[in-house]
Amino acid sequence: MDLQQLTKEFRELFSYGDTEGVRCFFSPGRINLIGEHTDYNGGRVFPCAITYGTYGVAKRRADRRIRLFSKNFPEAGMIEFSLDELNYAPAQTWGNFPKGMIRYIIEAGWGIPAGMDILIEGNIPNGAGLSSSASLEMLIGVVANELFGLEIPRISLVKLGKQVENEFIGVNSGIMDQFAVGMGKKDCGILLDCETLEYEYAPLNLNGCKIIIMNTNKRRELADSKYNERRSQCESALAFLQKVLNIRSLGALTGQQFDAHMHLIPDEILQKRARHAVYENERTIKALAELKKGNLEGFGKLMNASHQSLKEDYEVTGIELDTLVEAAWDQNGTFGARMTGAGFGGCAIALVEACEVDSFIETVGKAYRSKIGYDASFYVAHIGDGTKELTAEVK
Repeated sequence: MDLQQLTKEFRELFSYGDTEGVRCFFSPGRINLIGEHTDYNGGRVFPCAITYGTYGVAKRRADRRIRLFSKNFPEAGMIEFSLDELNYAPAQTWGNFPKGMIRYIIEAGWGIPAGMDILIEGNIPNGAGLSSSASLEMLIGVVANELFGLEIPRISLVKLGKQVENEFIGVNSGIMDQFAVGMGKKDCGILLDCETLEYEYAPLNLNGCKIIIMNTNKRRELADSKYNERRSQCESALAFLQKVLNIRSLGALTGQQFDAHMHLIPDEILQKRARHAVYENERTIKALAELKKGNLEGFGKLMNASHQSLKEDYEVTGIELDTLVEAAWDQNGTFGARMTGAGFGGCAIALVEACEVDSFIETVGKAYRSKIGYDASFYVAHIGDGTKELTAEVK
């Protein structure tokens, strides 16, 4: 991203004569290496921040107006609102994510004394399931925090971002996305317990392998998908188990405990949903142990088992994701592959030997186009830091 060019465009768009007070920020997207649909079930996840993300150029104003423009959604035009009018507005489309973040920062007791002008440009593919919404939420939180010296603890911003998603936007998601985006660390994954928010950074020593992001180019909209339905199904399964077991979440169970009590759940669909949540949590814990040992083969097998469970028990993959993952499994130098994110389209990831990457992309791409009828996109993932200011001030 050319920050000088973006700053120039910011000055032109908002009619500033110089760069005094203009500051630049970056907020990453995320991939989840393993641990899918476990976050809202009180389990573990293993995400990392990536170097694709959302850039923001910002300056505080003297009045109470917020003005936002996204180069990714130019058709939406300039989105404007006041600090005194922070209700959800369908017509403001993507602007509701920043608006919600600003509203909840204020409601949590951190005063935002003035407005802001913000120009945004991201290089996360829209609707790909790499957490573009969490990236935007955390960007706005850090922009406000830095422009006004609010000193909000990062974990508080993470929780506020989740609140925006759940209460303002209406997606009943867990905390993983905002946590990975806000707390990411270069070259590290994060093993996060979503029940307690205890976490551990794990250096990703990939020993000459690359993580390939495979984008189906089938867009998915979380609020319109069956995401909330899956969560509700897991809550129903948990309620049946809780009649006998003293547990707060499905993540509290081992696979052995679940198998011994599965009969308490009278519905086969609910059994399948709960089984995925329990066994995926176990796979995530095992995955960290395999990575610490440098056992990429063992880690890859867990990735493959994760996808199989997401396909058969959780039923969130679909023909596009399955085609990519199954083609990846067939390639030389591939340790493992699985969907990442909520599913229903979006992206998959594969762990591939560096010397095989070009061949992998060509062959998997051909297989996908042949079956689906249009192209997938491929990106080599680099693991980066969480949301941050890039320069104290642009010169």
